[in-house]
Amino acid sequence: MKKPLLAACAVLSLLAAPLQADDRSALAEAMEAYLDFTEYGSSVILPEQIPAEDWPNILVIDARDAAQFEADHIPGATNIEWREVVARRDEIPRDQPVIIYCNTGSLSAQAGFALRLLGWDNVRILQDGLVGWKAKGGFEANQRAIEAAEEAGAS
Repeated sequence: MKKPLLAACAVLSLLAAPLQADDRSALAEAMEAYLDFTEYGSSVILPEQIPAEDWPNILVIDARDAAQFEADHIPGATNIEWREVVARRDEIPRDQPVIIYCNTGSLSAQAGFALRLLGWDNVRILQDGLVGWKAKGGFEANQRAIEAAEEAGAS
């Protein structure tokens, strides 16, 4: 009885060990190429950069879990948890702007990185996530930024 249990534990420990990719694997090469040529600004966007009238044309993905999404989210957002974006990538268009967010931007950045490596160059991460979006005025963040710039220029 002890031998099968020991064998099962050994197999499970091998399966649980992290897989190590060869340094020259296709995945490593894709990541290296992406990181060599990407610019910081090409994968992030600030709420104030998005005019209110543009939001309906953007697929907005809330990368948080279902409970967080249910509690609060950007109106019109689709909930695809960050761990699921690769598996559900067929639901994500390549021909329209896509913005991914989480609470502050860290988990959505991982999801966006994975999608961009897979060829979705239309994906942007909402800088500072839902927290930043709310703090900057939500859908009106762009208009608020314009007004603040105009006031600064007038003084």
